[in-house]
Amino acid sequence: MKIKSFLAKPFAGFVYKQIQKSMKTAVTDQERILQTLIKTGTKTEFGKEHHFESIKNHEDFVRQVPIRDYEDFRKYIDKIKQGKHNILWKGVPIYLAKTSGTTSGVKYIPITKDSIPNHINTARNALLCYMAKTGKNQFSDGKMIFLSGSPELERIGGIPTGRLSGIVNHHIPRYLRANQLPTFETNCINDWEEKLEKIVDETLTERMTLISGIPPWMQMYFDALVARTGKKIKDIFPEFSVMVQGGVNFEPYKAKLLETIGKPIDTIELFPASEGFFAFQDDLTQQGMLLNTDSGIYFEFVPAAEISSKTPTRLTLGEVKMGENYAMVVSTNAGLWAYNLGDTVKFVSLNPYRLVVTGRVKHFISAFGEHVIAEEVEAAMMKSATDLGAKITEFTVAPYISKSAMKSYHEWFVEFEQQPADMEAFEESLNANLCQKNIYYDDLIKGNILQPLKVRVVEKNGFIHYMKSVGKLGGQNKVPRLSNDRAIADQLMQWVENTVPERITNS
Repeated sequence: MKIKSFLAKPFAGFVYKQIQKSMKTAVTDQERILQTLIKTGTKTEFGKEHHFESIKNHEDFVRQVPIRDYEDFRKYIDKIKQGKHNILWKGVPIYLAKTSGTTSGVKYIPITKDSIPNHINTARNALLCYMAKTGKNQFSDGKMIFLSGSPELERIGGIPTGRLSGIVNHHIPRYLRANQLPTFETNCINDWEEKLEKIVDETLTERMTLISGIPPWMQMYFDALVARTGKKIKDIFPEFSVMVQGGVNFEPYKAKLLETIGKPIDTIELFPASEGFFAFQDDLTQQGMLLNTDSGIYFEFVPAAEISSKTPTRLTLGEVKMGENYAMVVSTNAGLWAYNLGDTVKFVSLNPYRLVVTGRVKHFISAFGEHVIAEEVEAAMMKSATDLGAKITEFTVAPYISKSAMKSYHEWFVEFEQQPADMEAFEESLNANLCQKNIYYDDLIKGNILQPLKVRVVEKNGFIHYMKSVGKLGGQNKVPRLSNDRAIADQLMQWVENTVPERITNS
């Protein structure tokens, strides 16, 4: 046994016991965190505007602090970018995490001295839980790769600013630096395709044991390795044993990733964001990720259908139910207050509190009143692909609104690794599976208001070409699973294998 894996074993056991204790005190920890946040926030500009000194409990908080998205916080962030102090949190942030918003353009999310441990320690805790539960710790002696954004930072208002993954790169513990790949110089390459080739160069002959990243970009890395060598990943990296992933639902990518690897492998799911590290998979035998209830973040949960309401129901952790679709709202020790993340979640366990991410608040289709969400289209796709022997590289869904007598329908843009033998049967299966998942969609199909869905086959690497064309290739970017308009769909049309007549925008 090597020294790192030897030392990691008792530390993993200690941390895991602490996490087990926090599972039992999650609700009281949340109440304590709210009080701590309010106490600190009272002295800030935001706290004074919202009379934090009079907030005693969650009910007071709900009355005085409305739910906001990034646009509503922009005026405060602008003051922080000008170097002003005590705006959302005490002092000034130690970083601004730069991230692309779907509606707000570039967003700048504060990270403070108080919040940075949440980002750093949660990923560590996920690996330590894995070690403690499985007894597997040998991976810590090998090389590890974290596919991330550039660690180069600019300064805005004197504050170091960059992608979250690049910021975190500066905080990797010293004892892991020797194990980390790619090199700092390679990580600083902004062009994803050039960076990918350099990563392959640097890792091809190394003893890789852990690989981490967003699933579609890990697949691109694996594909580049296979193209270079003609071998499966298991033959290139025989000691590769742990894959850590997050950012998107893993299930639609899982089959292809594992096939490319060529052997079963342990996978650990994470739920990180610039606003905070919210959950992680603590037990590979259980569904869902453990909510980070004692890490400086206070959670509220709004029934997804109410998130656009002027007076939505705001539930505390102790009030949630299993199986309900909630929009997640957070208040953090980085100075975000009742911040609407835009993510929807569903609890799969209440003892302890484990959840799955079901989609994005704004990523849905309801052009005809059906309100189809990402969880439903992903489940329908996975079942059809499994039943009919298809392998999916990527897909997205958009409404097609007809201006002729022909009825409207949902249009699925799908890039296949392996197409089904019978495309018509695949479409029928997909449509039937979606009907089972969404009763409103089912009613529209049965009522002849909508036609059954149509699948448009996207040529190989079509989604990569699309992401490159909009400047979002690589890094932490991902393709929205579905949209309520045709902004993505109409751009993807140039990579559809067969010309499809009569295309209009949903304007």
